[in-house]
Amino acid sequence: MRTKKWTEEYDVVIIGSGFAGLAAAIEAKEKGADVVVIEKMRTPGGNSAISGGLFAVAGSPLQTRDGIVDSPDLMHQDMLNAGMNLNHPELAQVVADQSLSALHWSIENLAVQYKENLNHLGGHSVPRTYTTKSGSGSGIIQPMLSKCRQLEIPIKIKTRLNRMISGANDRIEGIEVQSDYHFPHEQSGITQHIRAKKAVVLATGGFGSDVKFRLIQDPRLNNNIDTTNHKGATAEGLIAALEVGATPLQLCWIQLGPWASLDEKGWGVGSLFTLLAGFPYGIMVDAKTGKRFVNEMSDRRLRTDAMLLKDRAPVAIVDSQGVKYATTLDKCLKRGVVQAFDSIEELAKSNMIPEASLIETVRNYNMYLGHGCDTEFEKSLPKDLKPLTTPPYYSIRLLPKVHYCMGGIRINSKAQVLSVSEGLPIPGLYAAGEVTGGIHGASRLGSNSIVECIVFGRIAGVNAVAENENV
Repeated sequence: MRTKKWTEEYDVVIIGSGFAGLAAAIEAKEKGADVVVIEKMRTPGGNSAISGGLFAVAGSPLQTRDGIVDSPDLMHQDMLNAGMNLNHPELAQVVADQSLSALHWSIENLAVQYKENLNHLGGHSVPRTYTTKSGSGSGIIQPMLSKCRQLEIPIKIKTRLNRMISGANDRIEGIEVQSDYHFPHEQSGITQHIRAKKAVVLATGGFGSDVKFRLIQDPRLNNNIDTTNHKGATAEGLIAALEVGATPLQLCWIQLGPWASLDEKGWGVGSLFTLLAGFPYGIMVDAKTGKRFVNEMSDRRLRTDAMLLKDRAPVAIVDSQGVKYATTLDKCLKRGVVQAFDSIEELAKSNMIPEASLIETVRNYNMYLGHGCDTEFEKSLPKDLKPLTTPPYYSIRLLPKVHYCMGGIRINSKAQVLSVSEGLPIPGLYAAGEVTGGIHGASRLGSNSIVECIVFGRIAGVNAVAENENV
């Protein structure tokens, strides 16, 4: 698949304009390389821009301020526990070890602004999650785009990857693209060839919106299952890497988000409500029984499995004390995703929950808080957690949605893509972000995606520049 007719030439060619791709672009440019970013959609950012802006960091300044004892090793162990030890431990360790430096880089080099409180997400041993002031991933993407403009890094939108172009010794010399591409019309655009004199960095994200491809991996995930991903989260970047010999890794491990709302499409505004308020500061019950059925702070896989069992109708409930942590509350109420009630009885009636059973569930939960231990499900209890006694009470109906692909292509700790034949690096090819596999194992912890993308995006950018030039 070699070509001699190059439309354009750069030192480093980056495919994808989310957290990983832009981190790689910034690092490569600051190391002196001539860089280009290609993006198939009309606007840059992808899933990164619409994410919740949650950033897990071990040993952060906010943890020190709040007296929280944490370490990269503890974060690493949490990742392995959630991942059922299917993680490639050396990759997970890189993320944990470099989480703090990634945070400082985002603040000092990009001027990203974060809120002054930490969040405790399910599966994490301690509160370690930062949240952008904007309450979304755009709070990082926009500063990244500003940095790219400052560094004069071109971002070619509406440019779709067709294939990788290999040369001597199977080295990746560049890519074939469709410019002026109109998603999702595969035949649109003009074919061009972009040369990468040093390396290509693949950062195309996951395939959560690619029903055809995800059905191959998990036949249960058909059109009836919604996704939080944007429409462009498809598999062509992953497939292009497989075509040049990359190793597929754990592709069937596809995560559903347990916090998504039944009453809206996609990520919406309800997901952050549940993540930041409903689960940590409230309870989740089955509307058919009024009973809790899982630890609301367990990892995503455990909660999703429990929600889908026995045709349950999950509802998260929180009171006015816990709801103050919900950054999207006003939008949720306006759109009818969340409803407010003056009493538990009114909430039960509106959600068709057995009233007596729900009252008993809330009473038992409040008793557990008073004793400082959830003896029913062993939920971790934050220090500022208060009993569910202060109206108004808020409810959100939940439905798991396809959210994240733990599997992808295999990389090493240098972000080099490894071949399926010999397990050696494919010359001239790097990857970072959700298109890679092995970091999270069977289940990714919430807020571990942004840090992974930035850590390995930066690694890929630096090492791509150091790649031996093969002219």
